Amino acid sequence: QVQLVESGGGLVQAGGSLRLSCAASGSISSFSIITWFRQAPGKESRELVAAITSGGGTNYANSVKGRFTISRDNAKNTVYLQMNSLKPEDTAVYYCRGYSDYDHNYDYWGQGTQVTVAS
Repeated sequence: QVQLVESGGGLVQAGGSLRLSCAASGSISSFSIITWFRQAPGKESRELVAAITSGGGTNYANSVKGRFTISRDNAKNTVYLQMNSLKPEDTAVYYCRGYSDYDHNYDYWGQGTQVTVAS
């Protein structure tokens, strides 16, 4: 059983920055992909924000391209989401998810961290 723990959320003014962390209880190298999702207030579904593969490849939602950067530190078993130029519409609970392409049961979510961007 792997635990993912997010941290770094908070309240920030529009235009500000935050860095979210997703710390794994085990090796993040065991995940094929680690992703950040977010769920905005009143929305039922979670939106994929960014993803990073075990090889370091990255992908971003169009809404955050150029503003958010996902990265990983294998030595610390942590994935980061650097969020710059934040907008009120970025307000959401942010979740990290790690999963394996080879074992569909190896799929873990964190508990989420709240990000609130004030206008």
